[in-house]
Amino acid sequence: MFKVMIVEDDPKMRGIILENTIKWGFEGLAADQFDAVFSSFLKFEPHLVLMDINLPAFDGFYWCQRIREVSKVPLIFISSRDSNMDIIMAMNMGGDDFIQKPFSLEVLMAKINALLRRTYSYVDVETSVIEHNGAVLDLKDNHLQYNHEQADLTKNEYRIMYILLKNHGKVVSREEIMRGLWEDESFVDDNTLTVNINRLRRKLEDIGLSDFIQTRKGQGYIIS
Repeated sequence: MFKVMIVEDDPKMRGIILENTIKWGFEGLAADQFDAVFSSFLKFEPHLVLMDINLPAFDGFYWCQRIREVSKVPLIFISSRDSNMDIIMAMNMGGDDFIQKPFSLEVLMAKINALLRRTYSYVDVETSVIEHNGAVLDLKDNHLQYNHEQADLTKNEYRIMYILLKNHGKVVSREEIMRGLWEDESFVDDNTLTVNINRLRRKLEDIGLSDFIQTRKGQGYIIS
């Protein structure tokens, strides 16, 4: 099921759009915490975003820019603004379409369906990022972002982060990590994993993630 995130501060409009997205068979989320749109996006992992421009705290252009830092998810701007400059800015900021208010719900749903069809017909719809406590791992570009800082990871460092983040809250043994890295731990010197873990920890510390990967003596590693 495709997931649609609605970022609209008018409660009535938000409710109408949400009702129609559900009626069309989508899973919908109507964001109502307008200072935490980015964190809501990361938690919900939508396949498409509807974004109003005029919002409390930060406008839709700001949130689009934040989303584009980690994702290429389709994004449609919805706004009462009608100048060519607003439309151009919306596209330049990373929007995929622009719908002016008031609009027909039938047209909106047609645009949503068309954009989802073009985007996901030939690709896996699985999310392209993993997020935990503000740390965002990009599954396509092998980098990790935290508080606007970015760490570029090697192939092995990325795999370690992926395994630990997918199992966050659980202790992952060294053997399990080595199997994920090299298929069979019997081919790997145990010190090689230690070197990779230490190098990864230094990169995390450089972007403000101290003690993000914790050691459980005799058991393995955990991201809690």
